[in-house]
Amino acid sequence: MRRLIPFPVLSVALLLLWILLMQSVSAGTLVLGAALALFWPVVTVRLRPAPVRLRKPFVMARLFCRVVLEMLRSNAEVAWVILTQRSSAVRSGFVQIPLELKDPNGLAVLAMIVTFTPGTAWAQLSADNRVLLLHVLAIQSEEALVAFIKQRYERSLQEIFE
Repeated sequence: MRRLIPFPVLSVALLLLWILLMQSVSAGTLVLGAALALFWPVVTVRLRPAPVRLRKPFVMARLFCRVVLEMLRSNAEVAWVILTQRSSAVRSGFVQIPLELKDPNGLAVLAMIVTFTPGTAWAQLSADNRVLLLHVLAIQSEEALVAFIKQRYERSLQEIFE
């Protein structure tokens, strides 16, 4: 059974997503959705990083709260910058952030955090996974931004994943 459905939760989630996207529960939709839900997890199994071993649930909860609060703060900050400053006055650009985080799952979570936060975008990760190139809409201090990401996000992700 595990060979046929190696990731049952993912398959069920894909089937439900398919039904929502198709906005139908007809027989054809269900059959095609079930086939895709069984097919894609098997085909993409080699693309997944190492299995996740999550540790420290309190650190995860604290990180989640930090990310939500930072997203809210960044939304307000980006809106303020867009509404009140001329584009020539906004100093945007790329910032290099040296990373100590090595776990691919932790790096993936860091990518999601940075991408979900308004005003920042993950641009590139160096070939050796040691330097993150981050685009920032409004840079006040590169050093402060690097310290913020390392202290608020990278350290927590290291505790959780490494």
